[in-house]
Amino acid sequence: MNLVAEEHTCLVVYPAQPSEANAAKCWNWFRPSDQRRGQGEPSLIAGITRQVMRDYAVDPRRVYIGGLSAGAAAAAVMGATYPDLYAAIGVHSGLACEAAKDLPSAFVAMQQGGLPGSSKFGDISVVPGLGPAIPTIVFHGDRDTIVHPRNGDHVIAQSKGATNLQEKVHRGRVPGGHSYTHTIHTDTSGRTILEQWEIHGAGHAWSGGSTAGSYTDPRGPDAAREMLRFFLEHPSPRVSS
Repeated sequence: MNLVAEEHTCLVVYPAQPSEANAAKCWNWFRPSDQRRGQGEPSLIAGITRQVMRDYAVDPRRVYIGGLSAGAAAAAVMGATYPDLYAAIGVHSGLACEAAKDLPSAFVAMQQGGLPGSSKFGDISVVPGLGPAIPTIVFHGDRDTIVHPRNGDHVIAQSKGATNLQEKVHRGRVPGGHSYTHTIHTDTSGRTILEQWEIHGAGHAWSGGSTAGSYTDPRGPDAAREMLRFFLEHPSPRVSS
């Protein structure tokens, strides 16, 4: 991500979770208090984002959030709770907002695929099928045994909202790497709103990641490059206050 950010002159911020908050240093995406606007971890992540926007010359229409695994689930939460702040989200091997309500249901969602619940976060609804679409790009390996690939479908359904979109499916293979199914969801004007990359034969790892990293699969496709490309194609029509 650092390399592609340098190419496009982007700032990248990596919030860190202390072990005091989560023994595995993961985001607590499954707790109700950490799935609501203005509370818990969402308020902290939004606060970090706004602090960087104050300290640097950031275009408020081009602020995005993405992650892997628990970080991806946190990104889905941020997209649902702060759509006025983030113009698009990237969810790699993650889960939808409200896929779980506690640790036991989190494990069930991870193993079986968690359907998001029906709730209100402040004045922003995240009930699937309601509200405008949130520009979202999803990556998931179909051999993921940590977070069931079905969760990627739920993220897309949640981000789609009530918007009527058309689907186009493309299939390909990275030279010397994984094959993939790339589904593009476009609006009536032909603009891409959602992208879903199903990576065949891949497990729970960042697609196209560096071999020097942990939980990475260098056999591609290049999730970092594709995610940033998608982000830059989606400036926000709204500017957060």
